[in-house]
Amino acid sequence: MQRLLFSLLFSLSCLVSIGQESQEAPYKKYPVYPPVKLLMADSLSWYAKDDLPRKKPVMLLLFNPKCEHCQHETAEMTARIDRYKAVHIVMATTAALEEMRGFIEKYNLSSFDNITVGRDTGFFLPVYFDIHNLPFHAFYNKKLELISVFSGSMTVEKTLTELGK
Repeated sequence: MQRLLFSLLFSLSCLVSIGQESQEAPYKKYPVYPPVKLLMADSLSWYAKDDLPRKKPVMLLLFNPKCEHCQHETAEMTARIDRYKAVHIVMATTAALEEMRGFIEKYNLSSFDNITVGRDTGFFLPVYFDIHNLPFHAFYNKKLELISVFSGSMTVEKTLTELGK
């Protein structure tokens, strides 16, 4: 009887583990800039892949306005924005519009021509990249092909090194 029960439990655990095989994150299957539409701070306009500047590498940075690491990285990045003059930075969040607007104002992000901040209203990016930590970075070359991704804080030098690959 115990053998039968053990065999049954073992069989069930094998079936459960087979059913829980991890799926590959979509960005690995489609290593190009994602088809996401971001709601802009005015809550009327949208920003999508077609709006990106042509022939410029892109750093996609997913953040949360309440995240201390995101705040620190944004402060460092804006203090040294001259280092990013050849790069377009897209900052995306799933936070509420009011929080996003406060973040934009706090770091004066609307004053930088090469920074776009928008809200991922459909929560597309966390699933697309299988994000578990913020900030999250995705680096794209001039052809909008994925170079690399990184989860966690990065220095200005490290982000520029990734973009230069």
